[in-house]
Amino acid sequence: MNFKNKKILITGGTGSFGSTVLRKFHDIDIEEIRILSRDEKKQDDLRRKYQDPKIKFYIGDVRDKDSINGVFDDINYVFHAAALKQVPSCEFFPLEAVKTNVIGTDNVLQCAIDNSVERVVCLSTDKAVYPINAMGTSKAMMEKIIVAKSRSAKRTKICLTRYGNVMASRGSVIPLFIDQIKNNGEVTVTDPNMTRFMMSLDEAFKLVLFAFEHGNNGDIFVQKSPASTISTLSKALFSVLGKEEKIKEIGIRHGEKNHEVLLSREERYVSEDMGDYFRVPPDIRSLNYEQYFSSGRDLKSVEEYSSENTDRLTANQLEEMLRNLPELEGQI
Repeated sequence: MNFKNKKILITGGTGSFGSTVLRKFHDIDIEEIRILSRDEKKQDDLRRKYQDPKIKFYIGDVRDKDSINGVFDDINYVFHAAALKQVPSCEFFPLEAVKTNVIGTDNVLQCAIDNSVERVVCLSTDKAVYPINAMGTSKAMMEKIIVAKSRSAKRTKICLTRYGNVMASRGSVIPLFIDQIKNNGEVTVTDPNMTRFMMSLDEAFKLVLFAFEHGNNGDIFVQKSPASTISTLSKALFSVLGKEEKIKEIGIRHGEKNHEVLLSREERYVSEDMGDYFRVPPDIRSLNYEQYFSSGRDLKSVEEYSSENTDRLTANQLEEMLRNLPELEGQI
């Protein structure tokens, strides 16, 4: 992939994923990287870390279209990672999730279209599939907006990626468990049988690049990932840190699911298997349904793609993955 003489914009560029995109793109031949976020402290940290004139920092909020429109001038590619993603927070402040995840995404896409950006890749979550919480519902609406915008975008190609648990990302359970083990030796587990997909930030970045290279307007891309129970994950962390297992079960928090789902049965039915990834094309029919004939779909034999029915990791396999995470270097 050639990014020479190209300018890219990363929304939410100071977050876990945005910082990973910046790290990956920093060492390649690229003209300019723009970081858009509303966190001046994290921007200053990145500015001091890289001290690179090709990295430009912009304070703005995706909720406010006027504050971000100028950032899109002369941009070739956009990676849209700005989001509210903490499930309990969104449960208590659902309108804030709507403002950022729904309206904010619409603002980003409209700015990209108005400025003739070539490609936009948006980041979504498993929680958008069969949503049961405010965060997932707002992300599901975000996905609908992306597909709707992609229908009319002539010069801008828009697609999205959907992923589950990203290991060691900010706010995820692994850093919390490590802190708990180091501080008092006891891990608080919601439900030991709960399952979660396991993918690294580097794998999340590869998924985004795959979507960037292969995506058509409205496409959804999902990586095939292994999963683990929370019980297996906690045991692997105790082993890696050389500590005796101490687990306290506290019950499921607000809006949590027992299992993550990356593809619904309906999406799995129409998906294209691309090796390590699934591609789900958009429904491109118009509102004039009377011109269509259909015999219907038989979904009886189709399974959703979830953390419950994907490949299951052992504690030893998880230990190896944890030891290889650059985000945990020096902590384990």
